[in-house]
Amino acid sequence: MNATSGTEQGGSATGILSEEARALYLQAVSNGGRLASTDPAIARPRAELLELGLLIPDVDDPSTMTVADPSRIAGRLAGQWQEQALYLLLRSSSAPKAFQDLSHAYGSMNHRTEPGGAIEYALGVPEINQQIESLVENAAKEVLTAQPGGSRPLAIIQRIVERDVLLLHRGVQRRTIYQPSARYAAPTRQYVERITEHGAEVRTLAEPFKRLIIVDREVAVIPAQDDNDRAAIVRDPAVVSYLVDSFEGLWIRSIPFPGATEVPQEVISRLRTKILRMMIQGVGHRVIARSLGISERTLARHIAEFREEYESETLFQLGWRMAQHPPHLITSDDVSLREPDCGPDEDDGSGHQPQS
Repeated sequence: MNATSGTEQGGSATGILSEEARALYLQAVSNGGRLASTDPAIARPRAELLELGLLIPDVDDPSTMTVADPSRIAGRLAGQWQEQALYLLLRSSSAPKAFQDLSHAYGSMNHRTEPGGAIEYALGVPEINQQIESLVENAAKEVLTAQPGGSRPLAIIQRIVERDVLLLHRGVQRRTIYQPSARYAAPTRQYVERITEHGAEVRTLAEPFKRLIIVDREVAVIPAQDDNDRAAIVRDPAVVSYLVDSFEGLWIRSIPFPGATEVPQEVISRLRTKILRMMIQGVGHRVIARSLGISERTLARHIAEFREEYESETLFQLGWRMAQHPPHLITSDDVSLREPDCGPDEDDGSGHQPQS
């Protein structure tokens, strides 16, 4: 008898003995420990008691049964079931290892049936980060990263810095592109300074670009349709090669970022020129901030400086005067070479930032 049959028949909560079988046993005890076995109405509970050993046939009278000691039966069943439980526990713990070679064979079959490599999707922030972490940690030659947005959370910075230093010590090349706002975030500067000391290269680019991670020029991770909770993992050689070329184009147009506190004049000039041009084109402030990876508060500070420069009291006046007198390329005399560090509220609000 299995352990659930009692409850399936409306039995007790233990699942060992149904209420009908329990009542029949107590009836037999009240009859002096004997029970007639010919009544068809008690066939089911009688069979249950026989299976457990609580009823045994009378050797002198086959039409009668006698009750057995429940304590002795309970001890025997407990021993049997404990032995079975141990056996099942051992089997469950050995199952992954037993099927390991079969899993490898199955995975190889899937790759063979899709030449060029399939595109897989990781769903949810935890799964995306786990996939990226696994790919980067197992890199053998190179990791390329384009990381847009504003300041990255301190917890992420602290978690990845030691990992990246270990990668560099293993001879893995590391190149990363940020937007200029990363230069104003102290945790990011410290991270960049640490990894560049060990051979990594970091640059910033004052133009919009998508998040991109490429490992060993064999696999790439990209956002799935601007959805921060869905990422595409690409292994097709042609697509990965195209993404590598895209990264190299971004890299050529970017400016070295060694993690120093001083922000190069060229970075500030390009950033402010981008802001001015987008304002002239009528782009909304929120879109400008998101595109350039800065917070709306930082953008407001630049706009305030523009209004002072153009002697404009309102944004309408500023737009009109900028249209009448297009902005020149800002020089080092126009702006300070330092801006305050971005605090927690200086994030660009772009949402999830996968680890890289």
